[in-house]
Amino acid sequence: MLPSKEELALTIDEADWSCLRAHLGRGGLILVDDTLDLADTAHKVAADDIGIIQHLVENGMIGKPSDSKIRSWEEDKHKKFAMLIVSPYVLFQEKMLTFH
Repeated sequence: MLPSKEELALTIDEADWSCLRAHLGRGGLILVDDTLDLADTAHKVAADDIGIIQHLVENGMIGKPSDSKIRSWEEDKHKKFAMLIVSPYVLFQEKMLTFH
């Protein structure tokens, strides 16, 4: 059964690059633009909403991280990311989380 956007939002966690990097080699790491809602985007991926996903990829809003971004993250060992797992993918954003 497909989790709701609200259920996915509850699973958003914080991770550093060393934790996320492990998923890079298998191609499962997806960078989500900071202007998008991470849980909403993850819900679209989980629902396999091809039309919206294709639109987001074509507009550079989601996709594999660039080599230059990866290099900058390798240098900043303390940087934190918001992340969410939608198997087999790990979706993440550069923006910091604000926990309430």
